[in-house]
Amino acid sequence: MGEYLARKQPAILQQARKAKTHSFSPYSNFAVGAALETKSGKIYTGCNIESSSYGLTICAERVAMFKAISEGESQFSRIAVCTDTDEFCPPCGACRQVLVDFAPNIKVLLLNSKNEVKETTIAALLPEAFNKDFLNNR
Repeated sequence: MGEYLARKQPAILQQARKAKTHSFSPYSNFAVGAALETKSGKIYTGCNIESSSYGLTICAERVAMFKAISEGESQFSRIAVCTDTDEFCPPCGACRQVLVDFAPNIKVLLLNSKNEVKETTIAALLPEAFNKDFLNNR
């Protein structure tokens, strides 16, 4: 899918950028913000939060998803991920798996430091994904 330079960005992109400012990333110095939009239009945000025990660190995308789920949401349309890199930074493997599990048809918007946006889907980012269907067929 394409890239474009957004002049007036949708709220989801603005919220992802704002969420990035709350990042707690003293070890990697790699701030990430995410904004997850429900089918009803409500937006849940998240930022990456690091621990000195790196395995306990959580990514922005999962923070946003778990916040939404903990509030009773179950239908999602898109997620925006914002970083300070010139390149587009997609979700990590763990976040891709969570997105496939909870929102298999979600659109993914990647926002870079140049205010450019790339749109893709979780299916494109994680083709042939492991999902609940494998567990139900045993």
